[in-house]
Amino acid sequence: MKKRELGNSGLTVSELGLGCMSLPDDLQESKRIIDAALDAGINLLDTADLYDGGKNEELLGYALKNRREDIILATKVGNRLNPDGNGWSWDPTKRHIIGAVKESLRRLGTDYIDLYQLHGGTMEDDVDDTIEAFESLKKEGLIRHYGISSIRPTVIKRFLDNSSAVSVMMQYSLLDRRPEEWFPMIKGQGASVITRGTIAKGLLTEEGMARAQKMDGFLDYGSYELQETLAALRTESVDLHATAISYVLQQDTVATALVGARTMDQLHDSIVAYSKTVDPKQIEVVEKLVRENQYKEHRL
Repeated sequence: MKKRELGNSGLTVSELGLGCMSLPDDLQESKRIIDAALDAGINLLDTADLYDGGKNEELLGYALKNRREDIILATKVGNRLNPDGNGWSWDPTKRHIIGAVKESLRRLGTDYIDLYQLHGGTMEDDVDDTIEAFESLKKEGLIRHYGISSIRPTVIKRFLDNSSAVSVMMQYSLLDRRPEEWFPMIKGQGASVITRGTIAKGLLTEEGMARAQKMDGFLDYGSYELQETLAALRTESVDLHATAISYVLQQDTVATALVGARTMDQLHDSIVAYSKTVDPKQIEVVEKLVRENQYKEHRL
């Protein structure tokens, strides 16, 4: 599997990454999936302290025993769970981040995190306080690099302007092209994009049409329009799953495309799709079939 540099960090990440949020709540089965991903050349694994109340980090820590050096481990911070375990509140303060990283390290069973990401952000945040926390953790050696997970251009630009962040995680796919407008800004700041929602909740796979029929549309696509669009994409693609992955990876601002996997079959399908060669002309054709949508809010 090919690799790309993550921003200007010096870290090289696999073009396909594993989003761990959807892993099954079964230690042995999750370990099988993670082992298969690593054996296929995937080296970026992404989670968050919020996922399943921290249990996802624990699951990942269990699965990575004796394989820590094989991976680039990424997690997120900023959502503080309520004491009763029901719900959470946004807390990007230095005090919270400094405390939360220690809990993440414990759950992950490691003494450092390769990529620590702010899990959201608003323009009301004290961004200097937040960045100071990340820089402090870098100096301590508890994290190697940091980034932000956000779909708000205003928040992203302010964070990149004032920090040494190396990555921005954004929802991006053939059906959600909103981030494209901001790629030049992100690249110009020396950062890379990590895509989530790469296959648009499975819509850009063989199961896509069946899934679309059960959904009330997707983003600014109404239900009927979504099904029409998927039908056209399937007609023009030799393998829509492969085309979807190739589409996001054609952008040099993108370092890695995350895919989720609840089963071994789902992981296998994404790895096979990634390995297929997609004609650039096919990419040009399908691009014309989808909307060049843009963010309506939080614009610069």
